[in-house]
Amino acid sequence: MPRQHVWREREEGGMKREVRASRFGGVWRLQSKRADEQSWTYHDRPLPADLLALKEIIEKKYRRRRATIEELLSVREMVREIE
Repeated sequence: MPRQHVWREREEGGMKREVRASRFGGVWRLQSKRADEQSWTYHDRPLPADLLALKEIIEKKYRRRRATIEELLSVREMVREIE
């Protein structure tokens, strides 16, 4: 069963944006939705800012034993690929 990581942020114009990330079968899937949108946008190539936010969230959760080492290592690898 995939575990979901969710966070919210405000864009420059003040619009709220929610991002969800889940990992299933070793593959991460990120989706986002702005407050003014009806449907979710699935990202084949996640935005770099979203990946960095996900990495920070997973690192915090890993310290509290709420995320696995596999999740942490795979997110770190994805971030390394975009740098």
